Amino acid sequence: MIRITEPAHPGRKGFFTDTSICIGCKACEVACKEWNRNPADSDWKLSDSSYDNTTHLGADTWRHVAFIEQGKEKIEQARESGRRLVNLGMPTRTPGTVPGVRESNAGDGSSPAEDLSGVDTTPPDTPDFRWLMSSDVCKHCTHAGCLDVCPTGALFRTEFGTVVVQADVCNGCGTCVAGCPFGVIERRKDGLVQPKTNRDFTAGEQAPTPHVGVAQKCTLCYDRLVDGQTPACAQTCPTTSIKFGDHDDLAEQARERVRELHAKGLTEARLYGANPNDGVGGTGSIFLLLDEPEVYGLPPDPRVPTADLPRMFNRASLAAAGMIAGVVLAFLTGGRRR
Repeated sequence: MIRITEPAHPGRKGFFTDTSICIGCKACEVACKEWNRNPADSDWKLSDSSYDNTTHLGADTWRHVAFIEQGKEKIEQARESGRRLVNLGMPTRTPGTVPGVRESNAGDGSSPAEDLSGVDTTPPDTPDFRWLMSSDVCKHCTHAGCLDVCPTGALFRTEFGTVVVQADVCNGCGTCVAGCPFGVIERRKDGLVQPKTNRDFTAGEQAPTPHVGVAQKCTLCYDRLVDGQTPACAQTCPTTSIKFGDHDDLAEQARERVRELHAKGLTEARLYGANPNDGVGGTGSIFLLLDEPEVYGLPPDPRVPTADLPRMFNRASLAAAGMIAGVVLAFLTGGRRR
């Protein structure tokens, strides 16, 4: 008798982005655009932020790095707000523990990641000025608003726990754009500067912009994951600021990193996206921040628009039942009076 065994479920994958060791080189941005064939942004103008011309996440930029300039007053405010969080019960570092390090990218054909356990990766103490690095990406929410509201089924949850858009199914209605509390998904527009380094066109000619008019966002490099590879941004990151792996392992590694920074006096260190009780049920992309989420352009308490649908339906049902009962009662009462 031949027994057929089901393949093991790969489990939820995700990112842990440690912004405290990001150097803002934007290698992840370039790798993401290169691998996913995302067109360049059209206006080519500098924003009011240092070294940033992509400005935000969208249909053409799936990993975005920005420099956030802070003076002495802002630095002191960040550390004071962090102290208040610690006083509310954020964990401190247990004596004798060793912070987790990035695991080898086994199975993707790359060389093992460098062991950084003996390297001091604490940000330099710059009391008068510093740059915070915002390295943003799609959150791949546990309760994804974009997935909930899609009327065509173009968005789906993969076997890795990520949320991916099927461009050939999407009709470009834009409902998902309004459903995302983070503003990371957009419809791709035409009229963009088209790169000349894609794969399947004649050298020297303009490559066509793919998937114009449909929703686009980070897929966590789904095509690479099914081949056992690491997402392009994490593969390229020279400082291991972007870590990829099993979601639960990354969450624990992130908590240990926060404990380590707190033990060194950097009380402003905090996690974003690691709380399963927030308005999106936690995210697949976890971030270590050195200030309030708003400073990084992140909502402090994200909430998926569809979170209240069950309660709304229940209340609507009760209201409808009350109205029907009222109509029936009025009919019966009116009939008796006659």
